[in-house]
Amino acid sequence: MEAIKPLARSTMRPGADATLGGFGGLFDPAAAGYRDPVLVAATDGVGTKLKIALSAGLHGTVGIDLVAMCVNDLVVQGAEPLVFLDYFATGKLDVETARTVVAGIAEGCRQAGCALIGGETAEMPGMYEGGDYDLAGFSVGAVERDAVLTGSGVADGDVVLGLASSGLHSNGFSLVRKVVELQGLDYAAPAPFDSQRPLGEALLEPTRIYVKSCLAAIRGGGVHALAHITGGGLIENLPRVLPDGLAALLDAAAWPEPPVFGWLAEAGGIAHHEMHRTFNCGVGMALVVAPESVAAVRATLAGAGETVFEIGRIAGRGDGPAVTVGTGQ
Repeated sequence: MEAIKPLARSTMRPGADATLGGFGGLFDPAAAGYRDPVLVAATDGVGTKLKIALSAGLHGTVGIDLVAMCVNDLVVQGAEPLVFLDYFATGKLDVETARTVVAGIAEGCRQAGCALIGGETAEMPGMYEGGDYDLAGFSVGAVERDAVLTGSGVADGDVVLGLASSGLHSNGFSLVRKVVELQGLDYAAPAPFDSQRPLGEALLEPTRIYVKSCLAAIRGGGVHALAHITGGGLIENLPRVLPDGLAALLDAAAWPEPPVFGWLAEAGGIAHHEMHRTFNCGVGMALVVAPESVAAVRATLAGAGETVFEIGRIAGRGDGPAVTVGTGQ
């Protein structure tokens, strides 16, 4: 507790004092400037990406992943993440490892603008082997009642913008680990797709947090929907924000694919459709935008540090699938 208190204090924001040690964490939406807020909550984990962190002995960034997987889900509904809590469970507590993980969580909270107001550290010998650990995260955000994004405004002719991912993010790692195993690779050896970094470090590249850039775009107007591209890829996540009768027609040639995905496809013999159903393939967040607002939204996102691609459009679905990812060939 003493080791992580300074980390929590570093995430302080209006509405929270980021003090640990009580039985619950408090947050005051009025102090954060909300008039008529709707609360939005999300929970997630890092999945088997943790197995690579444990094998490689690299624990500094999985906390960012944990925050990202929760707060990126909040922002697609127009919500600003306000608070975050974590659950760290292990067989035998190693204070330095736990502090390193929580330092990553605090960094993720700072990137997202939310306060780390509490959590739980559970030592459970017999449930986990030795120093193995698992993580879960919980975040609550708020959005003014009249600004909730539901996707109901999506229309035929809207443009789909994609925001570049930082790599694999936190999905598909059971398949990734299987490819590594079949290839007989060592996490300490240079990555086949990035010779400048060890494989473990390259695979652990943290999930990008899109909160501040997407909130700025939403507040500028013209954004009809967002989709966080997690497990299921573009094929299964975009339909979650499309009204009945509409489809997204995407062109995979419209954005560059990070080298890790090409390596996985070749080394694992993974088909194009399966890659796009399992991984983000270079697009970590998708925005559906009114045609007349595309230029302004792109400028806002780019100004906030995002790499933006125009990856497709919305059209009538007919009898076809909800999402089609063409190759542009």
